[in-house]
Amino acid sequence: MMTCIMLVNAERQQIASVAEQLAAMSHVSEVYSVSGQYDLVAVIQVSGPEALSALVTHALAAVNGIVRTETMLSLRTYRKQDLDTMFDIGTS
Repeated sequence: MMTCIMLVNAERQQIASVAEQLAAMSHVSEVYSVSGQYDLVAVIQVSGPEALSALVTHALAAVNGIVRTETMLSLRTYRKQDLDTMFDIGTS
């Protein structure tokens, strides 16, 4: 499984619509409306590069209102629960 983070700029009037369309896609697990340089952040989970390519070139092309995207591939995941487990010395 490959996890990707997609940063999205959308047309101002269509941010909510773009977010809803992204959230409805099968490989998109979460969509966040954010402040800053980008309008939305989407968390994507695909089986591999071919699935990511299909999502970006076909599915996203059908979403009206997307101005620009930047996609980053996750190399490693760090979660609080994993870190807590790694550093737990077994207090009883």
